Amino acid sequence: MASTSTSTRAPIMEVFASIQGEGAYAGEAQVFLRLAGCPLRCDWCDTPHSWSVDDERPARVVTPEGPKRHTAWANPFQVATWVAACEPREARTVSVTGGEPLMWPEFLLGLPDMLAGRRLHLETAGAHPEALRRVAPAFDHLSLDLKLPEDMGEVVPLDVEGVHGEANPHTSEDWTRVRREVLAIAAEHHACAKIVVRSGRPISAYLPLLEDLERLAPDVPLYLTPVSPMGGVAAPEPKFLEELVEEARDLHLDVRVMPQLHRVLSIP
Repeated sequence: MASTSTSTRAPIMEVFASIQGEGAYAGEAQVFLRLAGCPLRCDWCDTPHSWSVDDERPARVVTPEGPKRHTAWANPFQVATWVAACEPREARTVSVTGGEPLMWPEFLLGLPDMLAGRRLHLETAGAHPEALRRVAPAFDHLSLDLKLPEDMGEVVPLDVEGVHGEANPHTSEDWTRVRREVLAIAAEHHACAKIVVRSGRPISAYLPLLEDLERLAPDVPLYLTPVSPMGGVAAPEPKFLEELVEEARDLHLDVRVMPQLHRVLSIP
C-alpha cells in the first residue's frame, strides 16, 4: 500500500452541531465532522463504532430540521454544504474528529478552501507523524492525544482503498518515537495535548509523556482527562490526579484537569 493517500474523499460518519467537551476549547459551540476509520484500539475508546469503514453505513447529518442521511464517501465540497446545513445560526468552528482523521490526509488538505471563513480544528491520536506534518498547516488548532502504550490493544490496519498507508505504531518503542515526532510538530503550531488518565496505572507510567512534552513542546498546554468509565476501565481517584498534576507542575507545564464536558452534559 502506498504511504500517501491520493483520495480527496473520506468516509463521513456524522456532521452535527454541539458543544466541545475536551481540550483548550471546551465549552465552545462547534460543528463536528466525524470521519470513519481508525486502526488503533484504545482500551477506553468511547467511539468504537468509528473504527471500521462501512460502505453501507450512511453519513448522518444533523440539521436544525432533523437528521438527514447521505452517501458516506464525500469530498470537501460536499462536506462544506453539510456543515453549513448543521449550523443553527452563525458559522462555527469545525472540529474534525474520528475515528482517526489522519487516515485521510488528502481530504483534510481540501477542507480549508471549502470551509473558508471558519476556524478548523483537528482532533487526532497523534500516531501518524508523517500525515500530521503534511496537514498541520491547514488547521488553526491541533488537539493531540498522548497515549500510554499499555492502554493500546492490538492494531487493526484499515484495508480500505485510498487510506493513508503510514505504518502504525505497535511496540512501546514505536509509541515513544511517534510521540516525540508529533510533539515536535505540535510545538510549531497552535496546539494542546491531552492525556486520558485511568485507574490501575502508576504515576511512573505517565512520567515519560510529561517529560517528552516538557522537552519538546513546553508551551503546549496539557489537559489531564479522567477516563469516562466504560468496559471495565475505571476513573482514577482524585488524589491520583492531584499527584499527577504536581508532577506536571514540577516540569513547569501548563496543566489542567478537564473531565469530558459532553459526558457531563449528556450531549453528543
